Amino acid sequence: MRPEQKVSLVKAVKDTYGLNCALTVVDLPKSTWYYHQDDKVDYEEKYAHLRPILEAIARQYPEYGLPRIMVELRDVHHCHVNHKVVERLLGLWDLSILRGTRRRKPGGVQRAILEASGKANLVAQRKEIGLFEVIYTDFTELLYADGHRKAILMPIIGHASKMAFGWAVGENDDTPLALRAWKRAKETFQGLNISFAGMVMHHDRDPVYTGYGWTSQLLLKDELRLSYALRGAKDNPEMESFNGRFKTEGHSLFLEAQSLDELVAIVDDRMCYYNTERRHSSIGYVPPLTYIERTRSDFNIRP
Repeated sequence: MRPEQKVSLVKAVKDTYGLNCALTVVDLPKSTWYYHQDDKVDYEEKYAHLRPILEAIARQYPEYGLPRIMVELRDVHHCHVNHKVVERLLGLWDLSILRGTRRRKPGGVQRAILEASGKANLVAQRKEIGLFEVIYTDFTELLYADGHRKAILMPIIGHASKMAFGWAVGENDDTPLALRAWKRAKETFQGLNISFAGMVMHHDRDPVYTGYGWTSQLLLKDELRLSYALRGAKDNPEMESFNGRFKTEGHSLFLEAQSLDELVAIVDDRMCYYNTERRHSSIGYVPPLTYIERTRSDFNIRP
């Protein structure tokens, strides 16, 4: 029996036997019953106040999927609504088509990368890399709260020293998170009396790393050189190796964290251990900080 037939049957007997009893006998969910009533609230009318907000989000952020739209609704517009409702409204108002068909033109950095082709990967062009010449970064996910929640980690590591100079943990892989990681790296450089002007920062072509906030800070203000991995993870093996190793070694500890603050504290502790205690085979089985101190002393490397 189709739902419509069950609804008709319930209508015929509900006054005699009661609505709940009739619904139970024909096995019809109460939500389905109310959906088919003549006096049901029209979906579009009920949520009409969300239309201009969703349209604005779709036009401003055409690349956003449902999870990011939900965050935008909650944090910026203070709208608390079920994700299934939003998903349905996007379809009713053809906003999913708007988001899917509109493509932004490549920005200035993206165009420069495309025009430069292989030359955009500055690391691949180097035969030798000095102690403080190249650093790497990338976003990676961390599971915590027994695997029920997810956070984003962005570490910044040295090519030769394997040192984690900076890092940041947050809810989203965005520019503010990236700049927090870079600020921490600069503090480390300053503490070790290392000049970062002229360093090469190598990463993929994530929108954050080609966006104005990141490029203006590193290129214009801090005078770094930016290098782009054109084939994603294949062109950034050092970063992939670090992220995989760091997440594997700290996996059980991360799962124990029940809040983002707890996770941040654990990551900070693991990074400190990584830099000052963990022995790395690629640098002579010493911690990165020890390696830097010994190398600078042995070769009289000046910052």
